[in-house]
Amino acid sequence: MKSPDLVTIADVARHAGVAVSTVSYVLSGKRVISEVTRTRVLASVQALGYHPNAGARALASRRANVIALVLPLRSGMQVPVVMQFAMAVVTTARTVDHDVLLVTSDEGPAGLRRIAASAMVDGLLLMDVELNDSRVPLLRELGRPSVLIGLPADADGLTCVDLDFHGAGRVCVEHLAGLGHRRIALLGAPAAVYDRGTGFAHRTRAGVVDTAARLGVDAVVRPCEEGTAAVRRELVELLQRWPDLSGLVVQNEAAVGPVLATLPTLGRRVPEDVSVVGICPDQFAEQASPRLTSVPVPAEEVGRQAVALLVRKVHGEPVPGSTLLQPRLTMRDSTAPHR
Repeated sequence: MKSPDLVTIADVARHAGVAVSTVSYVLSGKRVISEVTRTRVLASVQALGYHPNAGARALASRRANVIALVLPLRSGMQVPVVMQFAMAVVTTARTVDHDVLLVTSDEGPAGLRRIAASAMVDGLLLMDVELNDSRVPLLRELGRPSVLIGLPADADGLTCVDLDFHGAGRVCVEHLAGLGHRRIALLGAPAAVYDRGTGFAHRTRAGVVDTAARLGVDAVVRPCEEGTAAVRRELVELLQRWPDLSGLVVQNEAAVGPVLATLPTLGRRVPEDVSVVGICPDQFAEQASPRLTSVPVPAEEVGRQAVALLVRKVHGEPVPGSTLLQPRLTMRDSTAPHR
């Protein structure tokens, strides 16, 4: 008997006593086949150990069953969080029989054009989206199925999915203001992230500033570099400028631990003297000490939705333009009423 890897659809047809086209219809479901014939074909498939060739399926459908995840690795990115998004994309893609081609080079539109021009992928997922992303005009020009994990300033004609980061900033300020805090600060991503115009950072900052102005709360926004020394420097400067600062919003996963550890060394207990809210995945918040009140970044849900939207576009199905997941705040041990 042949090795299963060498068994062809013609072998199955001979074994079952039917035409090759009949076997193809049974396996693809493209035509109705009588239950007797279908059972005989499937029995032959099992007996011979036949596995449809992935390459042949791709040629027949003119699809590669591969999606490209364009994830340029840039300065200031929080790699552990980015990898949560990537893993969600990969695991979801496997559930719909797609593989993922991970593209990490920062080639901008030229790299995107190169990937889209090949027959290697059926569609594109883009991450680290900037407000004025140079890749966006090319996406409209190419006409290839694509989904952005992020929201550019002009999303017209695009399919985007992300957390509503403006809303996340709003929810954090509303929570602190509701506890009586009138002077707060946002410790944000590293400066390089703001300088690139990365959407999530700017939208969060706008949400904090807009909501603070609406509620009569004094707020300042400071980029924050990675490392305990950089965090300490920012906190010292903030407390020197505003000795009565009593609320912090942290949107920098690498800074969460150093912030909570440094504040007590500066004479500020958490939450008795300073309440701290994070915008970060739940695992960072749960592992912090004290446990961090937070608005979670739903990496898994965003990844799942992005893949589902892209697969629908690949199959020519209509999809919504922008999908923004609503922020939800989970109160833990790091926030308390202002004394």
